[in-house]
Amino acid sequence: MADVFEWMDEWGPEKIIVVHDTKTGMKGMLVIDNTARGPGKGGCRMDANMTLLDCFRLARTMTWKWAMADIFLGGAKAGIRNDPKSPHKEAIIRAYVKKIRKFLPDEYVFGNDMGFAEKDGAIALDEMEDMKAAVGTPAELGGLPYDELGITGYGVVEAAECAAPYRNIKLSKATVAIQGFGAVGAFSAKFIKEKGAKVVAISSREGALYDPQGLKVDKLLSLKEKWGDKAVLKYGQGKQIPLGKELEVEADILIPGATGDQITEKNMKKVKAKMIVEGANFPTAEAAQKYFHKKGILVVPDFVANAGAVISTGKAMDNRYSCDILETQEVYATVRRKMWKNVGMVLDESKSSKQLPRVVALAISQERVKKAMELRGRIPTPRLRFGECECQFQS
Repeated sequence: MADVFEWMDEWGPEKIIVVHDTKTGMKGMLVIDNTARGPGKGGCRMDANMTLLDCFRLARTMTWKWAMADIFLGGAKAGIRNDPKSPHKEAIIRAYVKKIRKFLPDEYVFGNDMGFAEKDGAIALDEMEDMKAAVGTPAELGGLPYDELGITGYGVVEAAECAAPYRNIKLSKATVAIQGFGAVGAFSAKFIKEKGAKVVAISSREGALYDPQGLKVDKLLSLKEKWGDKAVLKYGQGKQIPLGKELEVEADILIPGATGDQITEKNMKKVKAKMIVEGANFPTAEAAQKYFHKKGILVVPDFVANAGAVISTGKAMDNRYSCDILETQEVYATVRRKMWKNVGMVLDESKSSKQLPRVVALAISQERVKKAMELRGRIPTPRLRFGECECQFQS
């Protein structure tokens, strides 16, 4: 068991909750990282291999993501360590909600993530009997269905289009490799193809495809509706390549849109892309980012590039009790406007200061969170004494 106290720093986390239900076998966790700018909001991830460290890292990323998007919510993340394909999924979700209901919705609001879709958010709403308990729910329940609209993937592509000129890339003529064929990867492929780019590689948990002439994205998306992750195996064209090799093919743009920790010191020198747009959370190791920066490979950081759903959440949160239907084009327009503003701000400063884009983005987010903490009186004085123990705090 990890020593959670080692994770605690000047930013958080504020609360770490671990729950278990013996009847269903549900094992869950909730990390509320920092609420200086608002109540905790983050997706719920359901994965049989989910760890508390994963949950904390995701919650911290949400802290920076909300701040970077300048939306007044705090960083948090929920996790259910069970198989999302379990036939008992509904019972597991209900058991989880019952265990953490005291924190809903005042301290935490449900959202979607891997293994937790709109219909699962609807179950959370039903269990809580509170429309404020979740967003990203079906439109029939007044929600904004992120996965159905592909909001995160749309935002990733807008980030790519904004960033492309910084590396002299014309998106309409670019080649693109995408890792992942879930909600982020599939919609990234759809929207970037609509921009005129050519998707040459894509992968899912079942395998990876490569075709330098370009994959037929529409065909893959159609196959996905029937076969899910196996769509890449049913495609019947191109070349099957080993999983992980999609990161290393010849392409102008690489979109890692699956899970974290995919580009490391072991494979970073094999990456051939001119630009990496992080669709997944923390897919690129720090050492790899520094290496890419020296090599002139632009990395648009995760909490900037994949913030599409976060940007649209503000509208969804405001709309939970409204009879008005959120117009899809209005949501897309909001995401596009904020994405271009934030990506441009980060990359302009990075170009001027010669600092990594992630360093620049992190500084912006931290300054906003720090200011909120100062106003709330949450910044410690230089020295605090607890009983006989005098503790030194570093800002």
